[in-house]
Amino acid sequence: MKQEISEILNAFKENQKNRGRLLINCPDQPGIIAAVSKFLFDHGANIMESSQYSTNPEGGSFFIRIEFECSELQEKKEELTSEFQEIAEKFSMDWKLSLVSELKKTAIFVSKELHCMRELLLEWQGGDLMTDISLVISNHEDAREIVERLGIPFHYIPATKENRAEAEAKQLSLLKEHEIDVIILARYMQILTPDFVAAHPYKIINIHHSFLPAFVGARPYDRAYQRGVKLIGATSHYVTDDLDEGPIIEQDIMRVDHRDQVEDLKKIGRSIERSVLARAVKWHLEDRVIVHGNKTILF
Repeated sequence: MKQEISEILNAFKENQKNRGRLLINCPDQPGIIAAVSKFLFDHGANIMESSQYSTNPEGGSFFIRIEFECSELQEKKEELTSEFQEIAEKFSMDWKLSLVSELKKTAIFVSKELHCMRELLLEWQGGDLMTDISLVISNHEDAREIVERLGIPFHYIPATKENRAEAEAKQLSLLKEHEIDVIILARYMQILTPDFVAAHPYKIINIHHSFLPAFVGARPYDRAYQRGVKLIGATSHYVTDDLDEGPIIEQDIMRVDHRDQVEDLKKIGRSIERSVLARAVKWHLEDRVIVHGNKTILF
């Protein structure tokens, strides 16, 4: 299985070796698109996809995502990055140039509930989640067999309130060692410290089993049942120091009624959680998300 997945990823990297992406956020003003388009044209690039948004054409913020093809892009990346800096400074841009072939390195954190992790691994095995899953970290042993069967390193690190500093030190060391780009909390039922979050700003994606901002925190399905809700949902968001209040990437809902007990809500909710987290992770990996304040612009 590991060999099959490796072949899928290698084929993708080869097919996409000349594909790049530009993500830009800057104050809105005339000439941005013209300048960027001319820059790409002058360097032999062909724009394949372009999406843009302005909060207000007069004094607002401008966002754009461009996907382009450019021959020998891997060799040209350093040159493009250096020469684009002049345009970036002119328009006060916050920007990022990425190569599609340079797959992001991902770490999955999980506890005892494995449905979200299973979904991510299934998408990955099928070639629908293009990333290098470098390791899985858990505070329980439940996921070990599933993970190691796929050739992914599994690290069991017990995490409690009493040993949180020690546990996070081990986790951060592993993340640094593997040069991790994205951390996915696939129902990892632990609160991260501000130091941990600060080390990976807007690179930690969580799935919360509630349609936020409703039922923040623990046991949302129990509280939803007690409230008699008619809709339940799930929310995937970036992790910040404010519990379950980070920028939202994706949400979904499903209708329920008075016949559904707490366990029914949990069963329905797990299905929503799986799909919501998978979509959010894909969009992040594809550089489709720009954080703006405590919101996201999604292309």
